[in-house]
Amino acid sequence: MLAEIAAANAAFGILKTAISNGKEIADAASAVAQFVGAKESLQRKAQKKGGGSDLEEFLALEKIRQQEDELKQIMIYAGRPGLWHDWQKFQAKARVARREAEIAAAEKRRKIIDGSIIAAFIVGCLAVLTGLVLLILHEQGRL
Repeated sequence: MLAEIAAANAAFGILKTAISNGKEIADAASAVAQFVGAKESLQRKAQKKGGGSDLEEFLALEKIRQQEDELKQIMIYAGRPGLWHDWQKFQAKARVARREAEIAAAEKRRKIIDGSIIAAFIVGCLAVLTGLVLLILHEQGRL
C-alpha cells in the first residue's frame, strides 16, 4: 500500500510542477496516468483488505481523493474547456479496456494451464503404455 501512495504522490507532484511551470497538461500525461494507476491499485488493495488497517486505507484513499479534486481544479482552470469531462470519459473507457484485458489475460492463463495439464496427461499415458509394451515384450523374451 505504501508503494501505491508513494507513486501517487510522486506523480501528483510531477503534475503540479509541470502545470505551475506553464506546461500543458498533455506534457504531463504520463504523470496523470501514473497517478490514476496508483489510485486504482490502492482501491483494489483496500477492497481486498490486504494492505493494512482500515484507518490507513481510509486515510490513503482520502488523500488520493483530495489530490484528485486538486487535479480536477487544475484541469478546469489550466486546461481547455471540457477537459475534465473528457478526462472522466477517457478514464471510464480506459477502465473498461483494462478490465477486458485482465479478463483476456486470465482466460489465456487458464487455456495455457489446461493445455499443460492435457499434455502432461498424454505424456503420462504414453509413458505407461510404453512401459506396458516393454514389459510384455520382456516377458515374451523378445527384449
